[in-house]
Amino acid sequence: MAVDRVSFSVARGEVFGFLGPNGAGKSTTARMLTGYLAPTQGRAIVAGFDVVKSPSAARRHIGVVPEEANVYADLTVRQNVLLMAELHGVAKPQRERSSTELLHTFDLTERAGQKGRELSKGLRQRLMLCMALVSAPQILFLDEPTSGLDVASTRMIREVISRMNRERGMTVFLTTHNMDEADQLCHRVAIIDRGRLAAIDTPAALRGRVDARRSVVVKFTGPSPTPADVLPAPNMEVEMLVDGWRVFSPEPGAVAQQIAIRTAALGLGLQSLSTVAPTLEEVFVSITGAAHAHP
Repeated sequence: MAVDRVSFSVARGEVFGFLGPNGAGKSTTARMLTGYLAPTQGRAIVAGFDVVKSPSAARRHIGVVPEEANVYADLTVRQNVLLMAELHGVAKPQRERSSTELLHTFDLTERAGQKGRELSKGLRQRLMLCMALVSAPQILFLDEPTSGLDVASTRMIREVISRMNRERGMTVFLTTHNMDEADQLCHRVAIIDRGRLAAIDTPAALRGRVDARRSVVVKFTGPSPTPADVLPAPNMEVEMLVDGWRVFSPEPGAVAQQIAIRTAALGLGLQSLSTVAPTLEEVFVSITGAAHAHP
């Protein structure tokens, strides 16, 4: 997928999410930024270096974790990490220390002697992160880092990404389909659609663009009234839940007050009443179109 005049900057120490449907241009953009694909027009500057004019200099400052974990199948876990450190010019004492620390961080110490081919997908992905981080890069590029992984590996990878950013100031460029992941990890998010940048902002600001998807979730302790009995206006959008409703409104606070007052007047019991902000997934669908509801 070609990209069309995509332009953005990522601040030092930022976790930047790059979202988009399949074929939108996410991987193409990431491959240009990491020097694997030369742009036909424009420039890509990473860590102050033009990735076309000074590819080696740029690569010295970055770590890359591709979607498919490309570990060396015939090397052990520890040998994979040490080899990557050596290729990046890390001095032997430092690469020994860093390898040991990273294997401990990703809970791979007991598997240090296993061959790459013997690892599950989740363990290979953890190993790829060790290999990317062993050179202490300024910028970490992650392409779908938790796609298809088990819950334990997913949680560990997200926690380590956040910690590396928080404690070391590492800049992270995260390509993902996972809206919750982007919401949890990213300071800002860019959404690309059909090769063009459709939106870029903080997750909170992006959610604010779809005020119509603000809502009130109400659950009852006993029989539920009909929406017409308690809602302040007719024809409001209501999603029926097992024991209540979700009512959509750009002014959820006022709607919640009205529901509480009218429910009490009818002598009915409320189990819970809460306002809910739009999810990042709803923002994504709003911006890219309903056809991409499940990217």
